[in-house]
Amino acid sequence: MKRLLMLGGSLYQTYAIKAAVEMGYYVITCDYLPENPGHKFAHEYHNVSTTDKEAVLALARELHVDGIVAYASDPAAPTAAFVAEKLGLPTSPYKSVEVLSEKHLFRQYLAEHGFNVPKAKSYASFSEAEKDTAAFRLPVMVKPVDSSGSKGVNKLTDWSQLRSCAEDALSYSRRKLFIIEEYIEKQGWQISGDAFSVDGKLVFHCFGNEFYSTKVDKDFAPLGECWPSFMPQSVLETLEADLQRLITSLGMKSTAYNVEAIWGTDGKVYILELGARSGGSLIPQVTALATGVDMVPYVIKAAAGDDCSDLRMQPVKGFWSNYMVHSAVTGKYAGIDIDEEFKKRNFVDYVTDIKIGDGVHKYRDAQDCIGELIVKYESKDEMFDVIENMDKYVRVKIV
Repeated sequence: MKRLLMLGGSLYQTYAIKAAVEMGYYVITCDYLPENPGHKFAHEYHNVSTTDKEAVLALARELHVDGIVAYASDPAAPTAAFVAEKLGLPTSPYKSVEVLSEKHLFRQYLAEHGFNVPKAKSYASFSEAEKDTAAFRLPVMVKPVDSSGSKGVNKLTDWSQLRSCAEDALSYSRRKLFIIEEYIEKQGWQISGDAFSVDGKLVFHCFGNEFYSTKVDKDFAPLGECWPSFMPQSVLETLEADLQRLITSLGMKSTAYNVEAIWGTDGKVYILELGARSGGSLIPQVTALATGVDMVPYVIKAAAGDDCSDLRMQPVKGFWSNYMVHSAVTGKYAGIDIDEEFKKRNFVDYVTDIKIGDGVHKYRDAQDCIGELIVKYESKDEMFDVIENMDKYVRVKIV
């Protein structure tokens, strides 16, 4: 029985932990949160931080593992690659995963290798960045180099906002670095979804449309994705070609990816993110419902060095979305009401670990998500009508 070390045991990582056990692997989990729900489904748990590369390496050596899995976790992806590379286990190159995990390295790599990329530069402090403002044209985006879920990301429209934006970004950065990045006006939807390469060949992707709301403070912080994609086929083909060129250039192997891209008003396709891990927010689970392709077992098999050659593209059938359930006010969680007709017609699943009485912050970004919905629809029109009016069907109670 092959032994897998899975980095993390959060609610959304439980899917991979359960799948690995069901597939017959001996599963060991680790992180610094013993109360995380995924650990109870594993054979063993060890209290070791997933971002402490040397500690995870020592644990993996001690346990004689056959593979390392960082499912749906940006911070853990470089750790998994580092440890696997040190132990000669299946992995994509650590340096390449590191590039994909840190925005300043990724932007630099794209520029150096001839990809479309917004102008960007990294800084360690507000005072450093303040000296460089003349180099950028407003608006710009200010982002931590190493966070996910839009945490610490702000759109800056006046340089008087720079100090607060820089401080917010730095508060979410483990590296204590942030980037200022040119704002690219997009055409149509932001492209979002997951992909998978087998032995360096992009063999599967399922791209959807990222959606937002003007009802929350950050109207650029996504509330979810919906499928199928409504972008022109030529744009998706250009993105696929660029992704393959990037995967080849980086020497990536058998790996899951979370993809974010836009089609600019200048006609260019920009890869904003290529995270070397599956998407959070139940993206793999919605993809499985929409296409019949469950990428979770392939993530596990790739880490174990097992055969993934049967993975194939499949089209999206029907209309689907995930949705970040959230509150418009700050307070204490008092429950959730889901409309009965919505339950019958659209509801597929709701995943949450929040408890009655827990504190809730009004929605800023993914850290304020109360839970995730999976929703199905009969038509495109119904999908967008429900998404736009989700608060009519799902009501969060806050006291």
